Amino acid sequence: MSYSVDVNVLLYASDHSSDRYDAARRFLEQCAKGPDLLCLAWPTLISYLRIATHASIFARPLSPEEAFQNIEALLSLPHVRAASELDGFPAAYQHVTKGLVVRGNLVPDAHLAAILFQHGIRRLYSADSDFRKFAALDVKNPFSEQ
Repeated sequence: MSYSVDVNVLLYASDHSSDRYDAARRFLEQCAKGPDLLCLAWPTLISYLRIATHASIFARPLSPEEAFQNIEALLSLPHVRAASELDGFPAAYQHVTKGLVVRGNLVPDAHLAAILFQHGIRRLYSADSDFRKFAALDVKNPFSEQ
């Protein structure tokens, strides 16, 4: 079974000042062991680069090189794959957003939900409860399950 994580999980695992740092690191270490495939969507990875290097958002920002090295390290693991939009993405986006008013911060969430839907990935680990609005996703908070 494949699954994915939201950017907040990656950020907590990089932010030593976060009270979720240790839990996020342990969670990602478990993910890296497999056997299930961890699929990281490119919008998630790009958001990580944006936030982890941003001094106004991240307590101790990483250098662009450090942040990119973290992404490369994740993608080099045997049970990790990158995922992006496939042909027919607009229809997938419309499917996952049907009946929802998608604007503002929900737009990138819908983008991720549509990519995961296209790849047949239902499970998403995230501390962001907004993802629960998407019926196509089975959202689990990795910090409340431990």
